Parts: sequence; structure tokens; C-alpha cells
Amino acid sequence: MGSETYLRVAYAGAPGSFAEDAVLAAYPGAATVPVPMFGDVVDAVVSGEVAAGVVPIENVVGGGVREVYDLLLETDATVVGEVIVPVRLCLAALPGETLDSIERVYSHIQALTQAEPFLRSREWTLLAATNTAGAGREIRDQGERGSAAVLSPRAAGLHGLEVLAADIQAERRNRTRFLILAMPTTEGLPTSASAQPDGGRRSAMAFSVRNEPGTLVRALNVIADHHINMTKLESRPSREGAWNYVFWVDVDSDVCDDGGPGAAFLEDLRSVCVWVRVMGCYPRCLEPDI
Repeated sequence: MGSETYLRVAYAGAPGSFAEDAVLAAYPGAATVPVPMFGDVVDAVVSGEVAAGVVPIENVVGGGVREVYDLLLETDATVVGEVIVPVRLCLAALPGETLDSIERVYSHIQALTQAEPFLRSREWTLLAATNTAGAGREIRDQGERGSAAVLSPRAAGLHGLEVLAADIQAERRNRTRFLILAMPTTEGLPTSASAQPDGGRRSAMAFSVRNEPGTLVRALNVIADHHINMTKLESRPSREGAWNYVFWVDVDSDVCDDGGPGAAFLEDLRSVCVWVRVMGCYPRCLEPDI
């Protein structure tokens, strides 16, 4: 797998989706492998069907993707990279449709949210779909008149739809961050083309603390005491008991180096946590021009 030409990389969605954009940004020469759901991406990586997979982890407008946090905690796959994809949305429909002829608009719930001010300007029925590009593909395949999809301009063209309104996203600098997953045993996986050239590193971790006053503060103090910059903190319900939580943290440091400062940091963090798991250490990615 030394050449990207022979890399198979999975993503959830249809051709033309933002997830496929993420694959192509990370590995421009890779063979993209569409699968239905986020869990299918993880399964394809774990089974060895693909060398890597991409899953969305957060959006500027919609926030974290909760399902992905839960999936990552259950898999042996590790995070080996990240890629940030600009999100430009358009409203597109079959040729001959107009804004006045549209009655229904389909898209993924996050895309509908990201374009809500525009969509609420008319009395359209908004319907959730599995993904953005898939919504456009369904309209094309069904020949569904009176319907439109919110998707990317690339997906609209790929599925034979005409753009009725461009750049309908509410946040002009809207973007989604994707994680790149691979198995620890995968060999020859190239560094993502979106990685920062200066060697900046990031680590993704999860930990749990006792449900007692001050326990989370003590964990966060360990991060501060080691002068580590925390870039993200997200909580998810724990499967171990009601009202217990797992905390996801991204830090601008490589904690996977056993002989480096990361070892002492992890030892101190584990001393105040019930458990700590490092999900992966990887190159930070470049921010795209928007």
C-alpha cells in the first residue's frame, strides 16, 4: 500500500458527499469506498476490507457527531489523522424545477440545520435523509418532481441536478472535521495530504472519573499542570451506569511517545481517573481556505 492509487478508503454516504471530499483531501489518489452508515466504515476498517476510513467528528454549526464518539469507544481502530472540509451547500433539483415549484426539501439533518435560515424563508416541507449526496441521488433515481435536496455543488452535478440556489449555508466559514481511522497493524499508510507540514501533533483521548465533586476538575488540572493545550472537551453518557459520563479530549500534544513527556502526563492523568484511553496520536491538519 505504498501508493495511494491502491488505497481503499471507506466513508459513509453516497458519491459526492462531504465525507468523500474528506477522503480525496486526505488521499487524492485513493479508491473511495462508499458504505451506508458510520458503523459500516468502522467495520470495513477493522475487517481489513479497506486500509482506512473517514468519519465526521464535529461541525462548526452542528457541533459533535455523537454516534461517532460512541463508535470509537467500542472499536480497536485508532485515529491516525484528521481532515477539515469546507461545507458549501446549495439547493438543487431535477432540470426544469424552480424555487416556486419545490414543495419538499431533503437532506441530512445537520445540513438542514446549517441552511435553516434560507430554508425557512419559504413554506417547504423539510425531510431528513441519511446523507446529503444520497438525498440528491434519490431524487434523481425516483424522478421526483417538486422535490429538492440540500447538498454540495459537486454532488448536485454528479447526480444530474440543477442548482436553484447557491451558498445557502448560514455560516459562510462552515466546515466539518473528519477523523481518519486505521488499524494499529496497518502498514504503509501514507500521511494525510492535509497534514500540517510543520510537524504539529494532536492526540485524541477519552477518560472517565468518579461521580464525586471535583473529580473532573482534578483531571483538567493535570492537563493544565503539564502545560498541554486542550482543544476540545466533549461528554457522552457512559454505558457503565446512569448519570455517569465519558469525557473526550483533544490536546495539542503527542502523548503516544512512551519515552517522552507524554508518559508522565498519562501517568498523572490515570492517577485521578477511573480509566484513560488514548484513541490515537496524529498530525494536525491544515485549515482549508474558505
